[in-house]
Amino acid sequence: MSRDDVLIEITPQVLMKAYACGIFPMAESADDPALHWIEPQNRGVLPLDAIHVPKRLKRTIRTTPLQVRIDTEYEGVIDGCAGAREGRDSTWINGRIRSLYRELFKLGHCHTVEVWDGDHLVGGLYGVALEGAFFGESMFSYERDASKIALVYLAARLIHGGFRLLDTQFVTEHLKQFGTIEIDRTAFHRRLEQAIARPADFNRLPFDAPPEEILRIVDAARRKT
Repeated sequence: MSRDDVLIEITPQVLMKAYACGIFPMAESADDPALHWIEPQNRGVLPLDAIHVPKRLKRTIRTTPLQVRIDTEYEGVIDGCAGAREGRDSTWINGRIRSLYRELFKLGHCHTVEVWDGDHLVGGLYGVALEGAFFGESMFSYERDASKIALVYLAARLIHGGFRLLDTQFVTEHLKQFGTIEIDRTAFHRRLEQAIARPADFNRLPFDAPPEEILRIVDAARRKT
């Protein structure tokens, strides 16, 4: 971990080069203007060919009235990810993070998966796409299962689009239930190099893909292994 000087300008291009090297930025708090470059010794990865979707969540995805949208509400998603929640009073998302990823969003490298209840955003996630690698940054949920639904929809989109790596940065209990594993730095860099050497298309899957198609894609990838 290294601390970035506040006066150094970090552009979206610099940020993408950092992702290609396996590092990413975080802030100590929302009020800290500096960024810390992070490269964990052990990395969380969700294998796209081994994702486990619990049966109850599958039923929810098939029957929920909630709708999933892609790349329509960056500000709402970043607000949700930065908000206080149970067990966490502060956030690592500061003003520089918001600005940098907003620029990446405009350039088509940062993406959001959003879960809506009518006109209300109730959950979602955002991350960065670089060739065949996707770097998950953060997720949030205001309603039960909203972030889980977003993760399954993201996985289907990545599988269908030809991605090879879904980086979760760290391993949490929330992510473990989907099959997230922890690998060391060397193994991660090997997977990262293979992924960014292969082009992928985040938008290949239609934005209005129905729930059954989402589950079919995820299940089919698992059966191939």
